[in-house]
Amino acid sequence: MKSIENLLEVMRRLRDPQDGCPWDVQQTFETIAPYTIEEAYEVADAIERGDISDLKGELGDLLLQVVFHAQIAAEADEFDFADVADGIVEKMVRRHPHVFGNEQERANGKVDGSWEEIKEQERASGDEDGSALAGVARALPALKRAQKLGKRAGRVGFDWPDTRGVKAKIQEELEELELAVGSRDPGDIEEEFGDVLFAVVNLARHLEIDPEKALSGANTKFERRFRDMEAEIGGKGSAIKDFSLETLDQEWRAAKKRVG
Repeated sequence: MKSIENLLEVMRRLRDPQDGCPWDVQQTFETIAPYTIEEAYEVADAIERGDISDLKGELGDLLLQVVFHAQIAAEADEFDFADVADGIVEKMVRRHPHVFGNEQERANGKVDGSWEEIKEQERASGDEDGSALAGVARALPALKRAQKLGKRAGRVGFDWPDTRGVKAKIQEELEELELAVGSRDPGDIEEEFGDVLFAVVNLARHLEIDPEKALSGANTKFERRFRDMEAEIGGKGSAIKDFSLETLDQEWRAAKKRVG
């Protein structure tokens, strides 16, 4: 495709040691990785806002990140953009036998479940460490990684049978956090707080809720209510810091009724 070739040529010129952009030439996989993550979040943000025009631009920014990494790899004779594209095509075909397989495979293929089964087979036959947790990226957001770790462990039987067990675990972890707070050891407090969050993420998994999405929604709701409360108090010629906690609680409840 001409558009892809144009993008690849732009990146090649940007990375040219003699005539390229000094900043682009200096970049490595490691220095570019944070930008790649940031661009993925900006894509998600455009989708959440329903801004299709912005989504097009953000997808372009994310595609540039893929091209950037591929160019760095090509310069080191490791792989290039074509290898990346060929690899994902081969993977998608392999993981969708119900779409791309022979007549018998298409007739017998499962839409639900086959994807994960094939991935497990790939892990078992690959160079990974063989653990059920192999391949869960360490760079994932902590909530998403906790969700994936719990799901992987549950797939091999290490899980609670229902939400009652998870809720009991949350209560247990809260009690341990309380003890850690009493000890006033910052390391213990942080560790036990992490255990509480991990247990809560497992409850979300059992309830089939995306914890990242749920927390994002809670953030948005809090911001909406807080801004409304600010505006209401400001309209009275006052500032939040001048109010007692009891009065602020009343204002907060009023904001909840106004904006939901």
